[in-house]
Amino acid sequence: MDFLKDLWGFLKERKKWWLFPVIIVLLLIGILIVIGGGSAVAPFIYTLF
Repeated sequence: MDFLKDLWGFLKERKKWWLFPVIIVLLLIGILIVIGGGSAVAPFIYTLF
């Protein structure tokens, strides 16, 4: 949780609000890779990329 606090403090202090969409997209791609790696849905997810 310290990482999230530091990240929030950095974004708030430096006014880097444009990084939020980048972080959210990276998290979503990471979740897709984790879910798609070991499930029957993997062939459908890999066709997106």
